Amino acid sequence: MEKYREIGLKLTPQRLAILNYLDGNKEHPSAEDIYKAVSKKFPMMSFATVYNTLETLRQRGSLIELTIDPDKKRFDPNTKPHHHLICVKCKKIVDIYGDYKLPISNSDKEGFEIIGNHIEFYGICLKCKKGGGE
Repeated sequence: MEKYREIGLKLTPQRLAILNYLDGNKEHPSAEDIYKAVSKKFPMMSFATVYNTLETLRQRGSLIELTIDPDKKRFDPNTKPHHHLICVKCKKIVDIYGDYKLPISNSDKEGFEIIGNHIEFYGICLKCKKGGGE
């Protein structure tokens, strides 16, 4: 929790519950998912508290906002460089680590200096293939 103090985040009990929920979470939850989980312990907490905390973490580089699902924003507490594999049926998101070299011609770069990339792979997860997904 020290890293959050270092970025100037006030650590209220509600924020600590949100941070604990996110710590090591690989599910790429939405704000709604986080609210549902954390409000069990803090029933008086508002959705705005969750959303504002997520936005603050995103702005300070401690959380990545994913726009993979057009119906809702998802959040990734893992800020290390990685890519994602997304099930097109149930929207499950899995982290993928690897350095994928994609050659881009100078004409396609349009003068850009490439400093990184994020690749999204799409497919159908094993659970959905077996008929158990959403």
